[in-house]
Amino acid sequence: MILNIIRVIFIMLSVALSYNLAPKFFDFHPEYYGALIGLGAAFLIIGLEVALKRISLSGLMAAAFGLIIGLLLANLIAYSFHLQDIELRGALCLVLGYLGGVIVWKRREDFYSLSPHRRSPSKQDEEYKILDSSVIIDGRIADICETGFLEGTLIIPRFILQEVQKIADSADSIKRNRGRRGLDVLGKIEKNAKVNVRIDEQDFPEVKEVDEKLVRLGKEMNAKVLTNDFSLNKVANLEKVSVLNINELANALKPVVLPGEIMKVRVVKEGKEPGQGVAYLDDGTMVVVDNGKDYVGRSIDAVVTSVLQTAAGRMIFTRPSGEGNERVREPYRMGRKSAHQFY
Repeated sequence: MILNIIRVIFIMLSVALSYNLAPKFFDFHPEYYGALIGLGAAFLIIGLEVALKRISLSGLMAAAFGLIIGLLLANLIAYSFHLQDIELRGALCLVLGYLGGVIVWKRREDFYSLSPHRRSPSKQDEEYKILDSSVIIDGRIADICETGFLEGTLIIPRFILQEVQKIADSADSIKRNRGRRGLDVLGKIEKNAKVNVRIDEQDFPEVKEVDEKLVRLGKEMNAKVLTNDFSLNKVANLEKVSVLNINELANALKPVVLPGEIMKVRVVKEGKEPGQGVAYLDDGTMVVVDNGKDYVGRSIDAVVTSVLQTAAGRMIFTRPSGEGNERVREPYRMGRKSAHQFY
């Protein structure tokens, strides 16, 4: 609101100033032309100001550096060839200044790497891990931090924190609960003495998508991105940014089940196919029990017949023990704290 008031005052002052200066340059209706020129100039400047808001300060510095290099090169050429023509020197400065500013701005990533304030890649850089909002809301990252498996510093970008806060303030009750859980998870991680947590203030105003900001920040810090988002995972891999996917970690840690093993399961409902029953392991893995319809609500020993791994997860196909000539092994039992396999 204050910014809009300042803009209105600027437009009024521009029109008034041009109105008073116009008689010095125009003979016919000077005030009329002066007011139009002042109004046009004010809108042009405001439009330029709005456009510059989408460009980061580092980008402007890169363009200014390129412009200065172009102008210096133009004057060096003019001095070397003793060019006295003002128009020719002006054209040379215009062309080389434009090319210098545009080229350096387009290659600003290379320009940043030459900056003395930029950290060179090191072991510490490789230990930075940037948290995505999907990982924060998921909550399992707090449990992983408790185990001490995560080394280095966890980076929470300010724009990710704002996204989680926005979800926590949502009018939708489900989204609001998820956002508040994310904030609780952040508080739990911050209190954990086993990990270092840092909020990073760096932002990219010219970038609208949060996923793209995460990828850019990962490049800037030479860091890995912690996420559960499948799309972000693919984009980051294309941009050569390392990704740690919590879902992939969970799938990798699921106990191995081999055909012929016996496992204790509780059939909780009927399956899609006739006679099928469905059970679930403690980690959420679906177990399909052939001829298990009659065992709904009961715990049985089931023999593993096959295992199917899909992009969505793993499915285990079984049949009740005793319905065939299986090779008898010790029962495979899943507990909440441990899982034992016997061969």
